Amino acid sequence: MGQFSARHLKRKRRRYRLSSDKKKRKLLKLWKYDPLKGAPQATAIVLKKKGIEQKQPHSGIIKAVRVQLVKNGIQITAMVPGTNAIKFIDEHDTITVEGLGGSQGGAVGSMWGVKHRVYKVNGVALSELLSGKKEKPKGA
Repeated sequence: MGQFSARHLKRKRRRYRLSSDKKKRKLLKLWKYDPLKGAPQATAIVLKKKGIEQKQPHSGIIKAVRVQLVKNGIQITAMVPGTNAIKFIDEHDTITVEGLGGSQGGAVGSMWGVKHRVYKVNGVALSELLSGKKEKPKGA
């Protein structure tokens, strides 16, 4: 490269800057947008129960809980799947949350900003509580 190649080098550097995955994640700060930090599931403590209105054109209230993750203290909103499933969750319960599976870690369908769902309550699967096969532990 010669004496007058600075413009060319700058343009080349700009073009290939994001070719490395490590650099891309660091520059775009992609690690900030994943509260679970790459893990499939995480434990959390329930702060409060709430209802979330759906986006247009749907109507209805999604039952959800505001939780604080144990591993890093980040607060997230997680939906509670199933009819009357919210009755099995109380404040200060320990729950396990998992991602909803939207594209690029985003929300699914008409659920406004909800990216996680409740999987277990106090170590018991929510599906088993709903079907009546198991009961929620009293001491927890």
